Amino acid sequence: MKIIRYQKDKDTQVLAAVLNDATVYPLEYTCLTELTEQAKHKGQTPLSFLKEQIQTIDPADVKLEELSLLVPIEAPEVWASGVTYEKSKEARNYEATDGKLDASTFYDKVYDADRPEIFLKSTAARTVGPNTDVYLRSDSNWQIPEPELGLVINKEGDILAYTIGNDMSCRDIEGENPLYLPQAKIWKQSCAIGPALLLAEAVEDAYKLEIICKIYRNNELVVEGKANTSQLKRKYDELVSFLLRDNEIFDGTVLLTGTCIVPPNEFTLMDGDLVEIEIPEIGVLSNPVKAPATKPVALH
Repeated sequence: MKIIRYQKDKDTQVLAAVLNDATVYPLEYTCLTELTEQAKHKGQTPLSFLKEQIQTIDPADVKLEELSLLVPIEAPEVWASGVTYEKSKEARNYEATDGKLDASTFYDKVYDADRPEIFLKSTAARTVGPNTDVYLRSDSNWQIPEPELGLVINKEGDILAYTIGNDMSCRDIEGENPLYLPQAKIWKQSCAIGPALLLAEAVEDAYKLEIICKIYRNNELVVEGKANTSQLKRKYDELVSFLLRDNEIFDGTVLLTGTCIVPPNEFTLMDGDLVEIEIPEIGVLSNPVKAPATKPVALH
């Protein structure tokens, strides 16, 4: 079972459950964490609680594809994991060594280390949902999407649901110096999540999820890649445990688990491109790409 949020009218946002047949059931709750807390109060799991709830609710007289979807959860913080896939390690090495792939770097050390790379990616104000523009950074010439599975967790670190994340990244800024990572990762509308939340209980095996990324330019497919979460080196609980170490997180936090799909090295996103990231069990996260109106003034 999936959870979505949509705009019903100018002043009304609705949380809803979506069944496998795409039937939409509006809920009385405002967010996933409120729903899971109510389920906990009643001594039920979120999935069993929802199944019980929809027995007393009439489905919405609207098709899922007609809804104006919102970001499925207003995550107070979005964190991200890096170098969790072999492909990601290779890409980071390429950036940091001018294409000399045989050169050993700190990325090799992170990939093999006990401690994973975890960094703050976004906040609620910087994060967008489906069909909303993601922005290019004005001072970068090499930018890509990073398709990732996202974990929706509560403050105790329990995985409540899964979603799709787009961790927009500047390969040239990060490759210039790893200390520039925050600038390579965080800017206005540089993170998208959605289109839905897949309840964790509804997933038979979260390490067998296919991830598909397609990038369109002028209505033509220019990049396509596929991966599977079975290729992930680290376990989800491991990533969550490091995020919680001596750290306070909040209900509804999203932790992105890293990417295994990297466009060709000669590719960079451009204004007007369209990024589609799909995990079949969750849906398709589609975002147009928009360039800033002006370039920054050069420093002298």
